[in-house]
Amino acid sequence: MTTRPYVILSAAMSVDGYLDDTSPERLLLSNADDFDRVDQVRAESDAILIGATTMRKDNPRLLVNSDDRRAQRVADGKPEFPLKVTVTKSGDLSADLKFWHHGGSKLVLTVDDAAGKVRATLRGLADVVSVGPELDWGLVLDELGRRGVKQLMVEGGGSIHTQFMAAGLADEVHLAVAPLLVGRTAAPKFLGAADYPGGPTSRMRLLEARTIGDVVLLRYAPKERS
Repeated sequence: MTTRPYVILSAAMSVDGYLDDTSPERLLLSNADDFDRVDQVRAESDAILIGATTMRKDNPRLLVNSDDRRAQRVADGKPEFPLKVTVTKSGDLSADLKFWHHGGSKLVLTVDDAAGKVRATLRGLADVVSVGPELDWGLVLDELGRRGVKQLMVEGGGSIHTQFMAAGLADEVHLAVAPLLVGRTAAPKFLGAADYPGGPTSRMRLLEARTIGDVVLLRYAPKERS
């Protein structure tokens, strides 16, 4: 039986729960020390996943930036970079995005109707796999487990985080809370409305709370509820 990866949701948000503002430029919520912490978690992970919307909006390279951490991965018998994964139902991806042209292996998980479109667009820039007629996050994790992914780091966006949390598939949540207030209704939030496991009175277990400069890191175990 395939062992699903251990799933870590990672996000930086404002005090009022936003991942970004509505300006064309990415809002930097975190600080240098916390970016370095995120780089460490990336280096410890076998795969990093972001949604197609985040790819289109932020155009990230999604790399382990530290030379030492990449060298340690290689010394441990791992690829220099974690597998980079994105998920799309529409298949609307551009081959020009930085995601495809930096780092190591890439994987697109999609649905039957969009698989051909993605393969034609990317022309071998990534492995493309359909999980069926509908996007099923359990099947996504099964596919990653078959590929040897033991730890999956999910970096958003908000719709992806919401779906993982609503499905009860997140093992840890890493939240870096920045001392900012966004206050823009149209800006993306960490989580949206959903029927979350246990309902609004179910409390997750706190694993860690620490300050990193002016940011507070909160680590929760969503599956451990009281």
